[in-house]
Amino acid sequence: MENTGAQILSEAAFEKLFRAHFKGLCFFAQRYVKDLEAAREIVQEVFVLLWEKRSTIDPEKSVKSYLGTSVYNRCLNYLRDNKKFKKDLLIAEHLFTESYAETSDFVVADEISRAIDTAVAELPEKCREIFIMNRFGQMKYQEIANKLQISIKTVEAQMSKALQHMRIRLHDFIMLLLLILYILKK
Repeated sequence: MENTGAQILSEAAFEKLFRAHFKGLCFFAQRYVKDLEAAREIVQEVFVLLWEKRSTIDPEKSVKSYLGTSVYNRCLNYLRDNKKFKKDLLIAEHLFTESYAETSDFVVADEISRAIDTAVAELPEKCREIFIMNRFGQMKYQEIANKLQISIKTVEAQMSKALQHMRIRLHDFIMLLLLILYILKK
């Protein structure tokens, strides 16, 4: 079950969220700050901030993504503020370049996968079949038309409909990926 902002308004729900994610987030933070106590403090601060801001969190957004991103950002702030590591060492360990992929893997990969599955499942049956054949089956429009015994224009129209739906449903993730790509190019 996905945790959204609407699900953390009660103390019991917040405690459940804390118990489910605290340990994993501590290990995640420790990879960056190299100190378990500092990692625990960072994660605790993030949870305190989440509790304080619980009424302003978008109920449609994933709390897990918020937690992962917040912990990651606080780890970078910790490293910057404590100057325990030089920037050259961080680059040598690939923390700047790989951290976005790791954050994405840790926090967002499941969410993106669920969002894609949900968006595909929402497509009308024929549209979904054509989309899956093209995007996941690597079939060309003409091959799909031949296999389904429909016109290529029908395949084009259904793909256009499917892609428009996917763009709308995955808009938030597209913006996140573009931001990550922009940051990685710098």
